[in-house]
Amino acid sequence: MKKLSLLFAASLLASPLALADVVVIGHPGGPDSIAANEVRDLYLNRSKALPDGQSAKPFELPEGNASRAEFHDKVTGRNDAQLKAFWSQQVFTGRGQPPEEAGNAAAVKAQVASTPGGIGYIDSADVDDSVKVILTP
Repeated sequence: MKKLSLLFAASLLASPLALADVVVIGHPGGPDSIAANEVRDLYLNRSKALPDGQSAKPFELPEGNASRAEFHDKVTGRNDAQLKAFWSQQVFTGRGQPPEEAGNAAAVKAQVASTPGGIGYIDSADVDDSVKVILTP
């Protein structure tokens, strides 16, 4: 019985670590794939277009979101503090505005699905047929 209790406790501790991976999603009418460096350039204001030439509209999850942290760790290589400093400089110098923030994964998915050129990132478990996965970083 003690062994079973320990096994159960260990599974509870491990379950948050078993989250699905973050994926980059796109509007159904957009490109079928995109390179990680192209996504990085979109999210760091270095590019404004998707690989097919369509104008891009990136969407962002809020600060503190685990999928946001994973995405930026894998794709842009920046944490929330670095992103805040980067975008403060971009806005102050008139070079650009940060991606539009959506409150949660469902909102990102809805925005991307309804916006031609929309691109975002969510947990792979949240993907449905309203959007398409264009990159798994």
